[in-house]
Amino acid sequence: MRSLVLHPAIARRDTRRQPENALAEAVSLARALDLDVAGSEVVRLPKAHAGMLFGTGKVEELAKRIEADEIGLVLIDAAVTPIQQRNLERRWKAKVLDRTGLILEIFGARAATREGVLQVDLAALAYQRSRLVRSWTHLERQRGGLSFIGGAGETQIEADRRAIDDAIIRLKRQLAKVVKTRALHRRARKKIPYPIVALVGYTNAGKSTLFNRLTGAGVLVRDMLFATLDPTMRAVSLPSGREIILSDTVGFISELPTQLVAAFRATLEEVLDADLILHVRDITHPESREQADDVNEILTSLGIGKQARETQIEVWNKIDTATPEQHDALVTAAARNNRIFAVSATSGEGIGELLDGIAAALSDAVSRTTLSLGFAEGRKRAWLFQQNLVDHERQTDSGYELDVAWTERQSRRYEKL
Repeated sequence: MRSLVLHPAIARRDTRRQPENALAEAVSLARALDLDVAGSEVVRLPKAHAGMLFGTGKVEELAKRIEADEIGLVLIDAAVTPIQQRNLERRWKAKVLDRTGLILEIFGARAATREGVLQVDLAALAYQRSRLVRSWTHLERQRGGLSFIGGAGETQIEADRRAIDDAIIRLKRQLAKVVKTRALHRRARKKIPYPIVALVGYTNAGKSTLFNRLTGAGVLVRDMLFATLDPTMRAVSLPSGREIILSDTVGFISELPTQLVAAFRATLEEVLDADLILHVRDITHPESREQADDVNEILTSLGIGKQARETQIEVWNKIDTATPEQHDALVTAAARNNRIFAVSATSGEGIGELLDGIAAALSDAVSRTTLSLGFAEGRKRAWLFQQNLVDHERQTDSGYELDVAWTERQSRRYEKL
């Protein structure tokens, strides 16, 4: 379908992004759906207009362009209200999709696991429900009904809303079962004394390419946004011989729709359980710092503690695409910080140093302490033995005393029990 991508640059809007870079990202989102992008434009506005977002003159100008170029879909890189969407579709005689709808379409096309599909469907229904008010042409239509089912003359919108609510309830029940199964899998993994290392980063930063480089796994790798939507985990042997579990996660993006932040929280639970976070950055992107800020904000919203974010490793990826001068400057800057590694997941440059850095980050100093547990705290006691942390155990009148040797990271995991 021939598409036109518009980015409304509204004056005085609080944003850290340059409009041109935001437009380029929106075009990438459109191409991630294999759409034929016939054109793109930054539309500068002094303010958003309530009825059609854009001013009357701009709407008419765009209408002529849409007709002349035979555009069937207009993608607006912003939040569009239901009434704005309806009015623009009527005037332009083309389908209009806002940023939230576009990302939902991509997620719907990419999700592969049972949980991913359910999460997308749930987010899509929540989005659709918000679009009911004043957006459909049949809202005035009445239908009869029994008094105990909504009353006589229930409007079509009420029936539609009820149908969506019923579907949401069914999806949540199915999702609860899937999440419960995943929780069992996570508990099983915790019994294995392998630390979990999670890859996070802005979408298209190269996480899956790096994941494949480190694990040899055949994860989908394409130069597109949201190529990976479902978490993938593989075992990796570090040069030291230590085994770790590496997790590839969904990419983050600025202004992620609130429905998706909530819906994909379970998909990102591997990050919450991770012993170490690798923050992968496309260091050659013109807004790499702004993208990193977006990732850190989302990590905070997910409940990732300050200490975990401060101890994460930054992976400056794609140095192979930098100029020779930029390349040397990036490698030199990264070498000054033992928590930053400049790499190319494509060529393999810097991967050896990164693996050594992961091993060093996971080899925390071991401290010793004595814990007192009651007889009812069998789960904690079992976990300590499963992790091989107990040096000696003594039974007391009220429970057990255990001499343990553990790292700060293991201590934090114990506290979460």
